[in-house]
Amino acid sequence: MKLSDLLKHVPGILARPEADPDIIAPIVEDSRAVEPGGIFVARVGGSADGHRFIPDAVARGVAAVVGERPPAEISAPVPYAQVEDAALALAVLAAARAGFPSRRLTMIGVTGTDGKTTTAMLIHSIMRAAGLAAGMITTISAELGDESLDTGLHVTTPTAPEVQGYLARMVEAGLTHCVLEATSHGLAQHRVSAVDFDVAVVTNIQHEHLDFHGSWEAYRDAKARLFHHVATSTRKPGVPKLAVINLDDKPSAGVLLDIPADRHLTYSLDPASGATVRAGEVVYGPDSTRVTIHLPDDGMVNVSSALIGEYNVSNILAAITAAYGLGLPVEAIRQGVEAVKAIPGRMERIDEGQDFIAVVDFAHTPNALRRALEAARLMIPPEGRVIVAFGSAGLRDPEKRAMMGRIAAELADFTVLTAEDPRTESLDDILAASAEAAREAGGVEGETFWRVPDRGEALHFAVKLARPGDIVLACGKGHEQSMCFGTTEYPWDDREALRAALRGQPLRTLPTARGL
Repeated sequence: MKLSDLLKHVPGILARPEADPDIIAPIVEDSRAVEPGGIFVARVGGSADGHRFIPDAVARGVAAVVGERPPAEISAPVPYAQVEDAALALAVLAAARAGFPSRRLTMIGVTGTDGKTTTAMLIHSIMRAAGLAAGMITTISAELGDESLDTGLHVTTPTAPEVQGYLARMVEAGLTHCVLEATSHGLAQHRVSAVDFDVAVVTNIQHEHLDFHGSWEAYRDAKARLFHHVATSTRKPGVPKLAVINLDDKPSAGVLLDIPADRHLTYSLDPASGATVRAGEVVYGPDSTRVTIHLPDDGMVNVSSALIGEYNVSNILAAITAAYGLGLPVEAIRQGVEAVKAIPGRMERIDEGQDFIAVVDFAHTPNALRRALEAARLMIPPEGRVIVAFGSAGLRDPEKRAMMGRIAAELADFTVLTAEDPRTESLDDILAASAEAAREAGGVEGETFWRVPDRGEALHFAVKLARPGDIVLACGKGHEQSMCFGTTEYPWDDREALRAALRGQPLRTLPTARGL
């Protein structure tokens, strides 16, 4: 494929090269990944200017470079194109080189603060139950038909070239549908901007990532990009443009309803809400949830799910609303929901023969922590106690540290504050912010909450507090496979750490404790 054939799809080109080389290798934004005959896209990231690495890309045999700086500032001996937005150019170039695979798939995008992965997996399961050849891309894995790939250790939405590569492999495998989890970072950084979406689903938009977006409104607008993509994407024969909106998430619902779509479908936990899909009777148990779902025209589906808690009922409603909008049979909807027995790192039980419940959950936002603790109460007898261990990440939204400390003090019986990716921030300062809020909410340090900086020791401490009938939750890491101290990602798995704690053999996390 010629460079000019790819560039004709890119918006905002400010300068084009005269030379028109053949592009025979991938398009990348990491100069270390350059292959001879490919394209290097130089963009300005959060911590580095990609233009600095153009000489390295040239040395590795790149055929052309695309960047944002004027050609006069670039002394590269290869064709150079200047664009307004290199991140957008990267997405479009990757899609063009892959043959725009999303145009041959019915694309369902799922966004929101909490519940994205669970909702995506539920939709995928329903589509499979309906006999559709469906793939899926989440922050946990990429399901490409008969092949499943891990999408990373500590990730958000995969990069634009990775997304397009996965979609191309789905098309090659004969798949017809794809569910794609779209994070706010992935949307804001154009990782999915060249994906032609047909359905947009939102779970909720809560307090998170304000360090990156600057304000809740900017964060909401990043999520809303998915709905704008649906409104402006290429139309496919017989596939409607659908918007699936949580009517219970009132601050954002009105904004999303104003974005054009062929149909706006809503869902709600409130039977009297007037939503398209509504929850009726809900029975919460320690191991399952039974719910009656009301569909339009007096339709109904009764579901018994292994997923626990009110927030998972909301996730189920989101998935069912999307499936209803796609015209999938009610029986397939029921079978698909009931087939999802567990989500990795989401209320995942850890059993080492102990006489209390131990759970790992990804709850790392105030809203998710609150919902996890509320769900935990449903899983134990009235006399049982909720014990939670969690932290708050460094170089991320600092406001949530106090919010989460306050929530834990209000809803848990015992709280253990610990490390969760402190990065280059002071772990002691992060813990102090949560501890101060816990005290303000009535917690007593040394009696109802503790600071245990090493996460492995913290889980061991939490386990030692437990007695029969209690529940211990390790919140914040979920499925993730690493922990960041400084600028280094160290291997870490909360599930293995909790197992070790239950065996009385705590794993160490702090680099100093591990001799690092």
